[in-house]
Amino acid sequence: MKEVIPFVDVAAVELALGAVGYLSDEEIATVIFLAQHLQKPILVEGPAGTGKTELAKSLANAIGSRLIRLQCYEGLDESKVLYEWNYRKQLLRIQVERNEETPDSPQQGSWRRIEGDIFSEEFLLERPLLEAIRATDPVVLLIDEIDRVEIETEALLLEVLSDYQISIAELGTVHATQIPLVVLTSNGTRELSEALKRRCLYLYLDYPSEERERAIVLAKVPEIEEHLATEIVRVVSMLRSMELQKHPSVSETLDWARTLLLLGVEHIDSSVATSTLSILLKYRDDIERASKELQRIDANL
Repeated sequence: MKEVIPFVDVAAVELALGAVGYLSDEEIATVIFLAQHLQKPILVEGPAGTGKTELAKSLANAIGSRLIRLQCYEGLDESKVLYEWNYRKQLLRIQVERNEETPDSPQQGSWRRIEGDIFSEEFLLERPLLEAIRATDPVVLLIDEIDRVEIETEALLLEVLSDYQISIAELGTVHATQIPLVVLTSNGTRELSEALKRRCLYLYLDYPSEERERAIVLAKVPEIEEHLATEIVRVVSMLRSMELQKHPSVSETLDWARTLLLLGVEHIDSSVATSTLSILLKYRDDIERASKELQRIDANL
């Protein structure tokens, strides 16, 4: 069985994440280092688009682990989180048994005879949590946007993550063969329970500073000129300071940088910025408000 060698120190975490293209900092690296050694989940909160999901993906890549992702949404239930039975396959199995019945063997298709068969491993459908618990190889379990599920589902996740085991009525209790590294993300759309927060290490990811975002742009779009990267980050920072329905994410900053390169832009003025605002902003009112502000401060761009 493959094993992941724990990071020896915080600096090693930063180095490993940097090697896969994720620009970390000491706070991020410290939380990851502690989570790996203490075997505790990481709860990552922050605005949408600040790199929470990307952190989990990069972490899995950095340590050579498989990523298992549970995308949360309203109405998510136990069957999509833990496991469910393959009902269609079970019905086919029952039908086959019935078709094979003969007057000389009336018990052949009875429920008692086939019950142990259809509630076996062959008919079990693993969902993300059970898959992570049963994995024999190292995994990073990403529970994405946990704030979108109801409190009852959050409690279910909490129970599993506390003991790293799942009870299946027909098969018994499944214990973890190895403790997965768990990353939970939240955009803060609702307050999470104190019980969940108490069991996790906490990390808040805000929008990066201009200096760090400039470094991200230069790393992810290496063909861009430094002065253009500086101008891009300056405009994005200005947009994030405005009262908008949705501020530009880091990924949208990178999309804008690539867009300006494709258009052959060497310097950003109000005309260039307003004509490409749809790359950064996704609401009409936001675009109109930002366009007026860009016209007003054109001389400073």
